[in-house]
Order: sequence, then C-alpha cells, then structure tokens
Amino acid sequence: MFSLLEKAVLSIALLRIFSGSIEIFAAFLMIKFNEIEKTLIINSSLAFVGPLILLLTTAIGIIGMSAKISFSKFLWIFLGVALIIYGVKKG
Repeated sequence: MFSLLEKAVLSIALLRIFSGSIEIFAAFLMIKFNEIEKTLIINSSLAFVGPLILLLTTAIGIIGMSAKISFSKFLWIFLGVALIIYGVKKG
C-alpha cells in the first residue's frame, strides 16, 4: 500500500498524525493535572507545535512540487505562508 504513495504525501500525512497525537496527548495531560494554570501552560506549548508542523508540511509539499511549478509561484506560496504566520502571530 505505501509503495503506491508519493514520499512527500506520506511524509506530510505522518507529520499530521504525529501532530494530532501530540494534541491528544496534551488533552490527556490537561485532564490528568486538572489545574487551570498547568492547562494554560500545556495549551501555550501547543501554540509552538502547530506553526512548526505547518511550516514543515508546506516545505515538504513545495519540495515535492518543485519540478512542477514556476519560480513566481514559489514566491506566491512563500508570501501566503508568511501572511498566515503573520496573521496568527500574537501581539
């Protein structure tokens, strides 16, 4: 089954599974500690994981498509990712 998938697609999917697992594990930790202060610390830590996974999956996707898209489209993709990160930036 895995031999039929592109390496980039498989890598992105595995990163998303890993990211989701971290989210679920964090939710269990929040329930286990049952304290609002610790829950906020755990939740704030997840704010680091999400953008990192976004950047990694986008980078893998762009590398996987590098032979198929032009340089100008690379710039548009980079600008889009930069705007997403700017839009979710705190402060």
